[in-house]
Amino acid sequence: MTDALYLPFARRLSLLLRRPVHCYNRRGRAGSTPQPGTYSAETEIADLRQVMATMGATDVVAHSYGGFVALQAARTIPIRRLVTYDAAVSLSGNLNERWRPELEEAVQVGRLNHAWAHLVQGLETAGPVSRLPLGALRLLSIVSARTRLGEEMRRLLPTAVAEMQAVLAADSTIEDFSEVAVPTLMLSGGWSPGYFAETGRLLAASVPSIEFSLVPGQLHEGPLRPGRRLPLRVARFLADGQSA
Repeated sequence: MTDALYLPFARRLSLLLRRPVHCYNRRGRAGSTPQPGTYSAETEIADLRQVMATMGATDVVAHSYGGFVALQAARTIPIRRLVTYDAAVSLSGNLNERWRPELEEAVQVGRLNHAWAHLVQGLETAGPVSRLPLGALRLLSIVSARTRLGEEMRRLLPTAVAEMQAVLAADSTIEDFSEVAVPTLMLSGGWSPGYFAETGRLLAASVPSIEFSLVPGQLHEGPLRPGRRLPLRVARFLADGQSA
């Protein structure tokens, strides 16, 4: 996703916190620097460090793949407080089965509707729609491409391939996060795929600095949807450490 899609959420969060909230585009998004051939999680961690230094930011709020990047960064970057929503972290290979080689193959030959279908079905991030047959998902891709969100997702499919590969390459164990001292709130939507919540619960049960909470009624795209429940939950944790 691009920063433009997150601006409404950022504005609500800024009003609640009464301080600036900055959004930025990761590699390959909306005119930002392309993903290099050596792209990895380290590329994004270095970018996050630079953005924080430039903006004078101390806290991080991150969604999905961004949550993966932020949790990796929390092991080396001095972040004051961190909130993730549906962080795409691979623990002991639990996301391997989510990867579809057909996704990469379809992107390479420009079959974006086919690629989108494999992405949605593999990651299950579209709720019940994710369980539709591939043929139905391809038709849905054609229809959704007429919407702003659907068009954005199709355009970013090539970057999604590199990002998923980065997640799998950085596969970790719970012990790898034992050094994280940053106060961290891992959130997951009540209607998000269950593996996001499972990862959050596992890390929260083992790492003292991490806590987990489920946000009822929220889909994986929660930060992109209107509403106050999610930004309020995030703002409370960033303001005074209260997650409820």
